[in-house]
Amino acid sequence: MPLWSRAQQQDYRSRVRGCLLGGAIGDALGAGVEFEALEKIRAQHGPQGVTGYVPAYGRTGAVTDDTQLSLFTVDGLIRAHIRRDTGSWHPPTDLHLSYLRWAATQRDWGPDERRPDLGWLGREEWLYAERAPGQGCLSGLTGPNADRLGTLELPKNPHSKACGTVVRAAPFGLLTTWEPALVFQLAVECSVLTHGHPTGYLAAAAFAVIVQSVARGGTLEEGVHLALALLSERHAHEETTAALRAALDAVRAGEPSADRVEALGEGWVAEEALAIGVYCALVAHDVRSGLLLAVNHSGDSDSTGSICGNLLGALHGDTALPPGLVAGVEGRAAILELADDFVLELMHGSELHDRRTPEGANWSARYPVVG
Repeated sequence: MPLWSRAQQQDYRSRVRGCLLGGAIGDALGAGVEFEALEKIRAQHGPQGVTGYVPAYGRTGAVTDDTQLSLFTVDGLIRAHIRRDTGSWHPPTDLHLSYLRWAATQRDWGPDERRPDLGWLGREEWLYAERAPGQGCLSGLTGPNADRLGTLELPKNPHSKACGTVVRAAPFGLLTTWEPALVFQLAVECSVLTHGHPTGYLAAAAFAVIVQSVARGGTLEEGVHLALALLSERHAHEETTAALRAALDAVRAGEPSADRVEALGEGWVAEEALAIGVYCALVAHDVRSGLLLAVNHSGDSDSTGSICGNLLGALHGDTALPPGLVAGVEGRAAILELADDFVLELMHGSELHDRRTPEGANWSARYPVVG
């Protein structure tokens, strides 16, 4: 990491917090209407649709598998960063192991205390909840081939481009000191762990690059154009490129509306979810209006809300998030704790890795690097 001033460190921490918490808020706003048509949403919640959290999974403010997967992405990235000290550096391996720990939360009643690899996040009981997980993620991480590492040459689910690969990709963009092309490639290599269709992994990579651009202090438009440039160098980029260009065209078409959102698709597949999330973030008058636009449509409302929230949170920082929505989102304390740990690892990891010190021993227990 470069030597950053205190103000720069505080700004970065705010953007990391904003990205993870904003994604969770968008996810929770859409969780209760994820499978509903827009007409039904308006009939049940009024002509504006949902204007705040509505009940889902037995409570208001509940998050789904989208937030769960994002958190386990951060956990995997922290462990990959720690592993560099051992002379081993292959982040997709650590992300694969982290996603396997997520998969356990979808089948186990609670954390298995006999497992030394769980770390603190894997022992968070509130994460042990099945929240409509995508079949691509589940099938890639369970069954007889669960332990096989999907690669670009031999990906898991080669025909799947479901949006589950995009909703977990924002944390790659928080590696702000990396070159954008490397962030793009890392997102690709970690997408094929479960989703092997080119549109699936390229949409995830494009999203990561857009997040990185705004986390560095750039504009959303700059991030989209950078993503388009990187996409143009890749085979089979056409669907993802077309979706992002459609989002830009929708911005220029006039006032934001649910009709413009629905013209971009329903969000069940990667490129549509990306386009909707990007469009809603681009036209947002403020964070709340952008998030509500992103979830009030006929489709995968929690995923599009999550993507939009990641972008707006990284763009504006956590202090711009609506206070009432922050206060009510499930898992807020854990999300902020993980965000702060991510910043600590990237900025001060060398001070935390000596296991001979009490601080190092504690950090190792929080993020054990096993194997």
